[in-house]
Amino acid sequence: MFVHLTHHHGLGNDFLIAFVEKVPSDGPALARWLCDRRSGLGDLDKGADGLIFGTSSQEGHPVFTLFNSDGSKAAVSGNGLRCFGQALARRDGIVNLDVVVETGAGPRRVVVDGHPDAIEVRATVEMGAPGPGPLFDGLDLGLVGVDVLNILSVDLGNPHLVLLVDAIDTVDLGVIGPSVEAHFSPVGCNIHLMTVVDRSIVRLRPWERGVGLTEACGTGACAAAYAANQWGLVDSTVEVQMSGGSATVVVGDPIRLTGPAIWSTDLSMDYDESDGGVAVDE
Repeated sequence: MFVHLTHHHGLGNDFLIAFVEKVPSDGPALARWLCDRRSGLGDLDKGADGLIFGTSSQEGHPVFTLFNSDGSKAAVSGNGLRCFGQALARRDGIVNLDVVVETGAGPRRVVVDGHPDAIEVRATVEMGAPGPGPLFDGLDLGLVGVDVLNILSVDLGNPHLVLLVDAIDTVDLGVIGPSVEAHFSPVGCNIHLMTVVDRSIVRLRPWERGVGLTEACGTGACAAAYAANQWGLVDSTVEVQMSGGSATVVVGDPIRLTGPAIWSTDLSMDYDESDGGVAVDE
């Protein structure tokens, strides 16, 4: 079958998006191949942090299915949902899209401000209510390599561990991330280093399960803002600064995440699920 894909990013956290009748049974393998930075997408050499399939529910609602670059499935993604909203608006030619999207973590409202042909739009996602994340009893905080001032696990449809530190830039997160995440094996966990700038700004460095180091993490930004608010360090509206840029989080029920979604390119893929044959053209 012929599949159209679009490439988007939210603060450098990038995704390939395809609207299909059903999610392919070999979705994990497709994600590993298409998202590979070295060999994915043939000569385009783009790759991605994740592959998103858009389908429709029996009620006609858009359904969001995300595979990480390692082929694992993720229930939800804040940056991914913003990009998905932009892809929906582009596909359907909708100005100022306002839609409820079904995800593995439940329904999420997505509002896209902008014209469907715009390369960059502003999008807000209602990320649901935060809950307690995985237990971290017995976690060796010495693995972090710097003093951990506070720690909180948060669930936003996916698990997060927020570590409050002062020396956020001195940690080799490429080494520390997988070492700390191993404590949560086999399910895994997103690991975040955070420092507080003032009552309205925090800085965040994310390690995402199934992906690794990313320039930004939407649900991680929400978890970090929520944790800092719970500790009394910030107010309810927080700018979360990451290497890919800044997102705004409003801590409430639901938590709301606002940031850019940027379209990069369109791609086409001839795909035969029966033999796994894939050819991608720009």
